[in-house]
Amino acid sequence: MRTSNFLLATLKETPADAEIASHRLMLRAGMVRKVAAGIYNWLPMGLRVMRKVEQVVREEMNRAGAQEILMPAVQPAELWQQSGRWEMYGGELLRMQDRHQRDFCFGPTHEEVITSLVSSEIRSYKQLPANFYQIQTKFRDERRPRFGVMRAREFVMKDAYSFHLDQASLQQTYDLMHQTYSRIFSRLGLGFRAVEADTGSIGGSTSHEFHVLADSGEDAIASCDKYHYAANVELAEALAVGGERPAASEQLTTVATPGQRTIAAICDFLDLPVEKTIKTLLVQGAETPAVALVLRGDHELNELKAEKHPAVATPLQWLGEDEVSNAVNCGVGSIGVVGLDVPVIADRSAVNLADFVCGANQDDVHFTGVNWGRDCAEPEVFDLRKVQDGDICARAGSDTSDEARLTIRRGIEVGHIFQLGTKYSDALNATCLDSNGKATLMPMGCYGIGITRIVAAAIEQNNDSRGILWPENMAPFEVVITPVAYHKSAQVKQVCDALYEQLSNSGIEVLLDDRNERPGIMFADADLIGIPHRVVIGEKSLSKGQVEYKFRQADDAEQLTEKELVEKLLSQSSSVHQQACTA
Repeated sequence: MRTSNFLLATLKETPADAEIASHRLMLRAGMVRKVAAGIYNWLPMGLRVMRKVEQVVREEMNRAGAQEILMPAVQPAELWQQSGRWEMYGGELLRMQDRHQRDFCFGPTHEEVITSLVSSEIRSYKQLPANFYQIQTKFRDERRPRFGVMRAREFVMKDAYSFHLDQASLQQTYDLMHQTYSRIFSRLGLGFRAVEADTGSIGGSTSHEFHVLADSGEDAIASCDKYHYAANVELAEALAVGGERPAASEQLTTVATPGQRTIAAICDFLDLPVEKTIKTLLVQGAETPAVALVLRGDHELNELKAEKHPAVATPLQWLGEDEVSNAVNCGVGSIGVVGLDVPVIADRSAVNLADFVCGANQDDVHFTGVNWGRDCAEPEVFDLRKVQDGDICARAGSDTSDEARLTIRRGIEVGHIFQLGTKYSDALNATCLDSNGKATLMPMGCYGIGITRIVAAAIEQNNDSRGILWPENMAPFEVVITPVAYHKSAQVKQVCDALYEQLSNSGIEVLLDDRNERPGIMFADADLIGIPHRVVIGEKSLSKGQVEYKFRQADDAEQLTEKELVEKLLSQSSSVHQQACTA
């Protein structure tokens, strides 16, 4: 491709509303342009990258035996009403009506449509297992779209759905999809981590998220390489810290604490470490007006874990100030466990404390020297807290070495796989006949990859002060030829054109920058776009029988003969393609 025939829409300045690296660089590199909040045009440069991602995803899904289909983006409300998600999905579901006032939605996902299709097409266990996928535009009406295509309302997604006769078959395909996703992200050259995760609004029993590791990631991931453990912090098990509970050594004492409403304020006021305090949080109970959740003062409540306790209402609902006052006769900052007349659920670490400090259920008063069993009833114990960097891995057993501790890293979720069970097949009556001729509900799996999000995540992980550092399988072009005086020197033009034809005919994707611009501008654009290999051709180098070659991430350029250059580029291209075939 020549730039004279290509929309090279690079920008020198970054638009003011671009908050993260991928958003800034996708705009500056001429990959996308905003149409409305969370909705983007994909320009030729960006679309080339997106198609590269799609190609790898499609090849690996096909290799895994999945069958590609295409389902409608607009879906009838009846299917969503059958599954119960028409009301449950919430404001992200874009609802609409046709001219006959019939309800439809723009699909954010396709569990209902695929289940309806399979229920009418698959009759026998002999047709199972079956795995169908599509690559298609989705729409989720985000309340606050931001970060460019990272959290857009309209996006491209690969979603797949598998159907089975039994759980054993579902597990086999689930494991295969886990392997397939790992191959996809490895081929794309991305540093990633597969983590245990919550199933969320999709439902089901088991799920894993795939995260591209990047400091800008919105999700926190807890991992331990020694025990091959990784989980989203929302799901990661938090063991008790601080050892077993010691014996009581202090007497219960009432202390006036005027105006002290927070853990930090109490610690300063009483001159004690935060590890000696507990905080008591009141939420709505499933069958009671209030439930108390107790954590050590320096720990943070994991709301997702709390929701899973049967005594806690779902979704989690905090009690307001008036409700707290009615329940315990004090303000939020003075709640404690002594004499508390509501169900109490305590985190493992909080239960291990002795001689601790807590509120006295009276404004401006706290207790010191509080002990479980003596001053208040032994609570129900439950894993309530978020894990922290340095916690012992839940799989470590008695191992307390540094290698057995969790590391918290940031990640960008780009893929998610689920075991759905029979949630949707039951709702939409998707059955098949088993070997005995009996109608059996088909367990399902669901497997999603955010195509457009991968593009942004790759940039977040791979960039420098000059622009994008594409992994080679994702780069819009493999090579850029940058002439010096292309429009003035017949020799430079001839060599550039000949090299362009030779490389293109060899299957290498080449961009020939034939603009009448200064070399510095062309160099800056090539670095901004992130093309891995740059060739500079000018009369000075040609007079020595050489051309200049530079790898995007290298510090220095090399002087090569044309023959050496071609051999190097063909070898590089062949290596990348070979890796794709053997990944």
